[in-house]
Formats: sequence, C-alpha cells, structure tokens
Amino acid sequence: EVQLVESGGGLVQPGGPLRLSCAASGFSFSRLAMSWARQAPGKGLEWVSFINSDGGRTNYADSVKGRFTITRDNAKNMLYLQMNSLKPEDTAVYYCTMGTTRGQGTQVTVSS
Repeated sequence: EVQLVESGGGLVQPGGPLRLSCAASGFSFSRLAMSWARQAPGKGLEWVSFINSDGGRTNYADSVKGRFTITRDNAKNMLYLQMNSLKPEDTAVYYCTMGTTRGQGTQVTVSS
C-alpha cells in the first residue's frame, strides 16, 4: 500500500523557517519523481515544487522560488521541503505527492 506521511508543520512567524518531511512507503521511492503541493483555505490545490528521482533536477512555483528548497534522501525514503522567509500567504495545508497520490497533509500557518 502506498503511504505518504507528512510532518513538520506548525505555527511560524513571518520571515521564519520551517522544514517539512514526508515519509514514503509501499512503492519504489528512489525510482519516482516527487512533488510538494499546498492548499490554502478556500482555494484549490497549488503545485509548489518538483524533484526528479535522483534529486538532480528540481523546479519551483514562482511564488516560492528562492525561498523553498526541495530535497530527498532515497536511502531513507524521505522527501523534504525547507521553507525560509515564510510569508502569511504561505499558510496552507502542505501535501507530499507522487503522481495523483498524496498524503494527509501538514498544516503550515504563518502569522505573528
């Protein structure tokens, strides 16, 4: 069974950092590209970042470029999202995704 379990969300002040993690199981993690997506209150799902199977290629939404960094550890079946210089508009539930499969999400709230 494919499982994606996100963690690391929370309340952070504007300008602060946060690191999200995603534990993957039930599939060949090291062979597949992964992404992060987010859903803000009252809005649709927004793609945030992509990483290819070996971590050598990444892409970011313009809204997070230069502030967020996606990485992966294929030995541990883990996906990460380092978020810096957070803004209130980054408030959302963040999801780890593999194709159309996503986890339960982790809430990130940016507020003073």
